[in-house]
Amino acid sequence: MANGSEVVHGYPHLDTVRAAITALYRRLSREGLYAYAASVAPADVSFAEGDDLHLGAQRVAHALVQQLRLPDARMIVSFRGMTHAASVELAAGPEYFIELNDRFRTHRRDIGAALAHEITHVLLHRLGLSFAGTRDNEILTDTVTTYLGAGWLLLDAYREDGVTSQKLGYLTPEEFGYVLAKRALAFGEDPSPWFTSPQAYTAYTDGRDVALHDARQPPLTAAGWAGRHRYAQDRRHARDHPGATTGLPYAFEGGGPDTGLRVSFPCPTCHQRIRIPVRGRVRARCGLCRTVLECDT
Repeated sequence: MANGSEVVHGYPHLDTVRAAITALYRRLSREGLYAYAASVAPADVSFAEGDDLHLGAQRVAHALVQQLRLPDARMIVSFRGMTHAASVELAAGPEYFIELNDRFRTHRRDIGAALAHEITHVLLHRLGLSFAGTRDNEILTDTVTTYLGAGWLLLDAYREDGVTSQKLGYLTPEEFGYVLAKRALAFGEDPSPWFTSPQAYTAYTDGRDVALHDARQPPLTAAGWAGRHRYAQDRRHARDHPGATTGLPYAFEGGGPDTGLRVSFPCPTCHQRIRIPVRGRVRARCGLCRTVLECDT
């Protein structure tokens, strides 16, 4: 939780974020993910003026449990002084105890964001999905929270001006925007009307640009002229120098006298690598998320 301290920007965790999206597709499958195609509604996670603190927190927690498809999980929410924004006790269930920082007693609009992250920890615990190391595991949690329709709350909790700043979660604002855009492209949902923070909307549009750029990389036919020109140069080089690296997301394999040249590249939806023969225009289907890709190899 950055509260008054400098907020980190940019994409320092992008490789881990992409690996988290791949891991989520592998664990839940494309069909399983479509159960989360609709995000949690703002009305279900907001605090009305005059709402009781504890009853309101329990109501929001229940809405997030439903969003994350944890029907038999009961969240017990309390408040205390602590360094972090929140914590959850992971056990066998069905009851889980979440503690929120005392500051949320007066910053109630962000309770949903803090709860979303902690309840996703419960979901990942039940799914048996984790990354090695605390940092990468927290990035996984933020990514999954966002991709499953609750993480727009975390981005909306980001506010920054010349005097103060606040951000929840481990991703940068732009990385939250990136994952939200990936989700929007996959499920056809636009989260931008839900933002109450102008800075959150700016971060979303920045992340969306990067997400759209993923779908414009060679050998995809949507790649621009400069990318196609560089790809053609790398392809010629790979034919004459098998095993040479490109330093770019795509890579060539084979190319010797006894093997045909193949190209591998990340799927723009789930980031699993796809390998196809180099033979002009082809249509490829990702085996993980089943996205159909038009390619010019």
